[in-house]
Amino acid sequence: MSPLLRRKEKRNPAERVVTLIGKPGCHLCDEAREVVGKVCAETGSAWEEKDISRDEELYARYWEQIPVVLVDGEQHTFWRVNPERLRRALVG
Repeated sequence: MSPLLRRKEKRNPAERVVTLIGKPGCHLCDEAREVVGKVCAETGSAWEEKDISRDEELYARYWEQIPVVLVDGEQHTFWRVNPERLRRALVG
């Protein structure tokens, strides 16, 4: 199934995975972590965090945008995380 079709079909929030890409000492990453953690707790979605300082590929791709939030592996946002927009992305 194409990614576009997957995005349009309604999915159970518990099946969604949010990835926060950031680095230690980043105040925007700290703020994003709070938002992602809260929204994922509310929706039942899983979330993980990846440190760009430990992954050369992530560093090369995202170093100017951190924090970056992915939903199911696709970029959702960067710098500031809007809780309402993330919630909508997860619950459909």
